[in-house]
Amino acid sequence: MKEKFLTLVRRASASEVMRKLVFSRPYVKGEETKVSCRMVCHRSQRFFALEYTKGDTVSQKNVKFEEGYVLFQSLMDKFGQANLITSLGDVEYKISKSGKCVLLGDGALERKLSGDLTGFAVTPEGLERKKNYILKGDEPFLFVLGISDKNGRVHDKKQGKFRQINRFLEYFNQVYDALPKEGVLTVYDLCSGKSYLSFALYHHLTNNLHREVNLLSIDLKADVIRACEGYAREVGFHGMHFVCDDVKNTPKDVTPDLVISLHACDVATDIVLSCAVQLNAKVILSTPCCHRELSRHISCAPLAFATRFGKLSDKVCEGLTDGLRLLYLEGYGYLVNAYELVDAEDTPKNTLLVAIKKKAHDEKKKKEYQDALTFLLGDGASSYLNGMI
Repeated sequence: MKEKFLTLVRRASASEVMRKLVFSRPYVKGEETKVSCRMVCHRSQRFFALEYTKGDTVSQKNVKFEEGYVLFQSLMDKFGQANLITSLGDVEYKISKSGKCVLLGDGALERKLSGDLTGFAVTPEGLERKKNYILKGDEPFLFVLGISDKNGRVHDKKQGKFRQINRFLEYFNQVYDALPKEGVLTVYDLCSGKSYLSFALYHHLTNNLHREVNLLSIDLKADVIRACEGYAREVGFHGMHFVCDDVKNTPKDVTPDLVISLHACDVATDIVLSCAVQLNAKVILSTPCCHRELSRHISCAPLAFATRFGKLSDKVCEGLTDGLRLLYLEGYGYLVNAYELVDAEDTPKNTLLVAIKKKAHDEKKKKEYQDALTFLLGDGASSYLNGMI
């Protein structure tokens, strides 16, 4: 199976449909925990760009294609799992706990590689090309938050967070036109945690878009709130304010232009969305986390073929939970969508829910929401999130 996997790697890269190759689950502790690889191009020559992760450090190495295939062979002996990600589909090789070799997705990829590949080629990234991020890395708030050093270099272990923040700002730019064009912008960050998004958004609005901003971050962790308040004063973000409280107590006397939330755990996301609706927020950007509530209570015979298995139930209910959330928002007049915030390799909690207030309440959508709850929960529909939203 190992040889078959490597053959598929060779065929996928030669056909230019390979997106990424990832080796994980090392046999020896203390060695690299992960090695990822992608195709790149430099001066019309193709290379494999490898990234080695060991503890908090990341190192890179570029090798020619033939050298890469030899290297992959040695990496297969060091790691218990390898994932080939292509534009045609994915293949996973792994060693089970019993020592058995398992290969998944190989048949489907073999068939597709033998067919018409028109439109499936992946353009190799140039070695010299750098991502044009909104943030450069040398912004003072990034240093204060521990994301970059004094020279503006983003720490290796914070690269994922840096990409996440920049991607969030890109999505914010897409909804910016839905916000008032003049005056002070009021922004609430509910269940704000360490307020990474608050600091990034405040910097972007004030320094790049030249807006006056009143930004309120609310979280239950008193020590985190105190720390963030100190960081804001240190970098001169005087329009940022921090409150230690339950988001259910968010002030109701002001209508925020924007409500944001990053990784509010489980039902906390539902509470955030409910607060945003009650406040009649113009725009909502929320990245959920830990979808557990629906999985605990789902009672749906047509879906039992999947939900009877705990792991599958969690995966199914994750999508269903976010679908319910978007349907709930539609009932209150929001145009909604869901996007991938960042690569799943950075974090599996990478769905961004976007809602823009466009119209009055939609009673049809509200009924659809209740019907969906009844379908998924049966008699428990009336008590789902009861008292929370």
